[in-house]
Amino acid sequence: MYFLHYIGQHGDIAPQEITTLATDAENNKRSMMRDQRLEQTRNVKNFDNYFKSAFTVDNVIFGFDESDLKILLIKRQEEPYIDYWGLPGYFVLPDEDLNTAARRVLKQLAGLDNVYLEQVKSFGAVDRHPFGRVISVAYYSLVKIEDFSPQADNDVAKEVRWFSVSDIPALNLAFDHEEMVNTCFETLKRQVRVRPIGFELLPPKFTLTELQHLYEAILETDLDKRNFRKKVLSMNLLVDLDEMQAGVAHRPAKLYKFDYTKYQEFLQEGFSFEVKESKRKERPLEQA
Repeated sequence: MYFLHYIGQHGDIAPQEITTLATDAENNKRSMMRDQRLEQTRNVKNFDNYFKSAFTVDNVIFGFDESDLKILLIKRQEEPYIDYWGLPGYFVLPDEDLNTAARRVLKQLAGLDNVYLEQVKSFGAVDRHPFGRVISVAYYSLVKIEDFSPQADNDVAKEVRWFSVSDIPALNLAFDHEEMVNTCFETLKRQVRVRPIGFELLPPKFTLTELQHLYEAILETDLDKRNFRKKVLSMNLLVDLDEMQAGVAHRPAKLYKFDYTKYQEFLQEGFSFEVKESKRKERPLEQA
């Protein structure tokens, strides 16, 4: 455009000069385009540095067995951390989203399918994986242990087993999996006070004592029996089945089930579940 404007203003320019000006203008245009391509290439190279991270998903699966809260772990059979216990987790494929990856990995590594998983937190410490930059997203879920038969049938896990939550510190888990377990456990503690999520761990028919043991296992405290029962029954969440326990050595207790409609309402709306802790008797000091 500048070249045409210049010609319009100076009509007496010789043909040779016009040719020279045209050549210079074309060269300038090519130079500008080359500079733009170089800048674009430079930007692409910079972006390449950001695509050198890998992503994994790790699943923290809680189960309840009588009065013990448990976590599902796999024994790894590949490096790093071969023969270490860890969470069922692995790499996200290039063509799948995180939620799909979490479900796939849980099924492949532990044999669990159709499990509701909730995303909790990402873990991105630079040195959390010895092979390179790996960012992991942790999921957690609550399942009834008797509803599943975990099995290891893959190249990553040689064994799969339920462990008590209290055993986790002594296991020296792979990677930063103990931190993930602790984070998900604290999330469970918070949510069990505002949503009836812990109820999913109980059998279809249960006693108030079993329900109390569940809450005590999750909250890691002893609850006042009278206060707990009063709180639970006032919520109108339980249905008295007019049945008693059978085949127990102690005095049979009443059996209950959850009111599914009310249960769904509480899942959506939430509630406040605050119960007094029981008063523990302090042990007398031993005499020297």
